[in-house]
Amino acid sequence: MARYLRLYRAFLAQWLKTLLQYRFNFVVGAASTLVQQATGLLVLWVAMLRVPRLGGLGGWGRDEILLVYGLLLLAKAINHLVADNLWSLGILYIRTGRLDTLLVRPVNPLFHVLVDRFGHDGLGSFALGVALVCRAALRVGVAWTPLQIAYLVVAVLSGGVIFIALNLITSTVGFYIIDAMPLTLAVFQTHELAQYPVTIYRKGVRVLVMCAVPYVFASYVPASYLLGKDAGWLAGAGPLVAGGLLFVGYRLWQRGLEHYGSTGA
Repeated sequence: MARYLRLYRAFLAQWLKTLLQYRFNFVVGAASTLVQQATGLLVLWVAMLRVPRLGGLGGWGRDEILLVYGLLLLAKAINHLVADNLWSLGILYIRTGRLDTLLVRPVNPLFHVLVDRFGHDGLGSFALGVALVCRAALRVGVAWTPLQIAYLVVAVLSGGVIFIALNLITSTVGFYIIDAMPLTLAVFQTHELAQYPVTIYRKGVRVLVMCAVPYVFASYVPASYLLGKDAGWLAGAGPLVAGGLLFVGYRLWQRGLEHYGSTGA
């Protein structure tokens, strides 16, 4: 583990040196992501103007929804920063045979895929997520105890791992059909359902966002706990869900490597 942490720092340092050569691109990338997320926030804001409390009387108010959105944004930003290169697995590595060069190096090839590119554009999303969580928590009066702060950190990290794991699971399909990006995108887009409390959906949708693609453990569930709403045992299930999905994703990655036959070039 210590070796991989040192390697990660080394790769990150080299990537930062590259970014410093193109500083304007770095600023534009971070700003464009920020604008994109701000647009989604505007849509959410307009919806809340028309329906001030989702779920009727005693439901979720505007600031509570912003807390849900902010938590989801933080988790998504971690995925963008750490594992954005998974989107390219089929097109840039499997189809071209570039994966061959990683298989002969003395490091885990999945680790190498991840550090081959850092999604610095996610910095804008992360900054916006922090701002939203802080503002919403202040407006709704979240009592920040050491336990609450520790829970928030664990919840955000678990949410990020959930995003990464689901992207890994779908990206490994690229070992069989080469271009798995449409599938990865289709699954990834379901995270938009987790921008709102699951209580507003019908049972079928609830099952989807809590079991099949459980992005709600990155947003609705931790928000419910922080707001003092009845989250039950689900409040502490985020790390377990994240760990389980990551285990499945890594096993599928190993199976995919066994199936990989190179390009023959």
